[in-house]
Amino acid sequence: MEKIHKNLNYANLMKTDWAKQFDELQIIEIKKGIRNNLDVSVYANPIFDNEQMYEIRDGLQDNLAISLYAKPEFNFNQMEQIKVGLKDGLDISQYAKSEFDWQQMEEIRVGLTKRLDVSIYVNPEYDGSQMSEIRFGLEDNLDVSIYANPEFDWEQMRLIREGLKEELNVSKYAKPKYKLKKMKRIKGNLEIDKYFEKMEKEMEQRKNERRKTEKSN
Repeated sequence: MEKIHKNLNYANLMKTDWAKQFDELQIIEIKKGIRNNLDVSVYANPIFDNEQMYEIRDGLQDNLAISLYAKPEFNFNQMEQIKVGLKDGLDISQYAKSEFDWQQMEEIRVGLTKRLDVSIYVNPEYDGSQMSEIRFGLEDNLDVSIYANPEFDWEQMRLIREGLKEELNVSKYAKPKYKLKKMKRIKGNLEIDKYFEKMEKEMEQRKNERRKTEKSN
């Protein structure tokens, strides 16, 4: 009943000069909330733009704890990441912080969805791309501690991650002091060495097989 009264009051306010503080798109969001009998008092405030209003209204529609993100310090992209996390029943407290941009929030949210140990990269010193490389490593059960270092940019992290997947001795180039070009050169040499080692093993195996065949004959 209280919500109905609030919305009646806001419906009346929309006909007064009070409404002039909102632009056309903001007014649309407020009116949609009134029509759906939502508590528009939560977002009928000029500090929110229409996209932020949409995210709050959408959360109200789904009975989410919108108080966790209906804050002016979050832009609409950040609000969306928190909203999606709430819908999925995730522990959004790990990333519902204004110090994370929406891409960082997304990487943490996806990691939580996949039940990864996101504590390894829940750090504002990592940008979204760096977080992504650490997350990919966790998904592949790699030792991400080797490159989970803010001193590596995301491209360096990717080279190290790929080297770990290829079972290379990444310690040869996983050093923040090395520039990307040098890291690529060292990784390339390690790949060549590994290829020839594989060829030698295969040749040795074929020789052993021939010896066994000759003995049996």
